[in-house]
Amino acid sequence: MMFTSSCAGCNQPGVVLCHRCRFALASAKAQVSDGGVLSPLPFEGVARRVVHGLKYRNRRQVAKVLATLIARRLKLGRVDVVTWAPTSGSRARARGYDQAELLARAVAHELGVPCRRLLYRCHGQQQTGHTRAERLQGPQFRARPVSQRLRVLLVDDVVTTGATMAAARDALLGAGIGEVLCVAAASTPAHAGQPVKPAQRRTVAMASAGSSPTTTPRMPTASAAATLEGTSSRKAVRSGWAPSLARAS
Repeated sequence: MMFTSSCAGCNQPGVVLCHRCRFALASAKAQVSDGGVLSPLPFEGVARRVVHGLKYRNRRQVAKVLATLIARRLKLGRVDVVTWAPTSGSRARARGYDQAELLARAVAHELGVPCRRLLYRCHGQQQTGHTRAERLQGPQFRARPVSQRLRVLLVDDVVTTGATMAAARDALLGAGIGEVLCVAAASTPAHAGQPVKPAQRRTVAMASAGSSPTTTPRMPTASAAATLEGTSSRKAVRSGWAPSLARAS
């Protein structure tokens, strides 16, 4: 009852994103989708829950965290203006905000460049809840015409097939934009369409510096997070983990 918020990644009472979940996001591998969309996170595990928190649960505070990852982990180069792929009007009215706009404005603040609305969504079906074949058709956008050949950073919250970003990019290029760089907070990893194997029981060892870890968990254990605070890896290993540690070394 003392806390007024909970972590968007694990739902534990406390800050908007706890230490363990921040560590999980920081250790994730950046992605490049088939359509060339850059993203600092794979759309799975902690990242998936955080993006869903922004999109569906009014966790607006995580937009700044995601924007920081986009600005610092991706090599964006020079950017003249930041814009976003707007969601449908009905979705924005139901949520009270457009999550892509929140993210784009936070990214622009991180980069120190202006954020402008350059795209408007035409009437059509929403992408959420549709199959991959239906998503590939993509929504339709119209862009505000510009007289300068700018380098625009196009931002969205998550990319699956890339149809939305492709349609938005084409609309911007057709309006006279010189170059469009597409980024998203997270993108569906390439293996997402493959069947998931049942989880097997295994022992995870915290190896010492210089050795190769046997596995890399998506959510770090409490001992792994504590290592960042100065705890040695030897103290973080329990006695029952010694056989696995020996094999890892």
